[in-house]
Amino acid sequence: MRLIVGLGNPGPEYEWTPHNLGFRALDALAERASIRVTRPEAQSYVGRGKLAGNDVVLAKPQTMMNLSGRAVRALLEKYECAAPELIVLYDEVALPWGMLRIRERGSAGGHNGLKSLIGAVGSEFLRVRLGVGPDHPIGDLADYVLGPMSKANREIAAQMALDAVDAVELILTDGPEKAMARFNRRNSPAETDEDE
Repeated sequence: MRLIVGLGNPGPEYEWTPHNLGFRALDALAERASIRVTRPEAQSYVGRGKLAGNDVVLAKPQTMMNLSGRAVRALLEKYECAAPELIVLYDEVALPWGMLRIRERGSAGGHNGLKSLIGAVGSEFLRVRLGVGPDHPIGDLADYVLGPMSKANREIAAQMALDAVDAVELILTDGPEKAMARFNRRNSPAETDEDE
């Protein structure tokens, strides 16, 4: 059993913000696997099913981002999963829009949802980081990640969610190393071959 969690904030006012990209990616996973993520459990919406031949639990914590660790710890206990069986999808301002990176462990890097998660379950879990970094200087990072996405960024977000689905499927079938080799690109997808 693998637990796959998308991080975000509940509520329609947050739906199209960069901080909810983890939720969008999880929705794309649920759609690909025909899993309904609607059952309330452990302060989350949960769905069970199969993805890439593996038994999975998909979850969207409903605790607000900064308290995600509580829900994820309760889910790990309920489904008797260890932290290394956890895959977390979330937004990453340190990466440019369109870039996806997979990591097997690490620090929170200033991400409060990840900080909550690490505090609750430790740092030994897989991360699928979805780039939302601004292309211009910003004053308040919280205002940026909780503000609405531009139309152009919504299109990039939709593609990143699909890329995240492919990445998770590859992690499940061939392991994280293969997925990292394929998805951990040096440049963002928007850059041309001339930039490489």
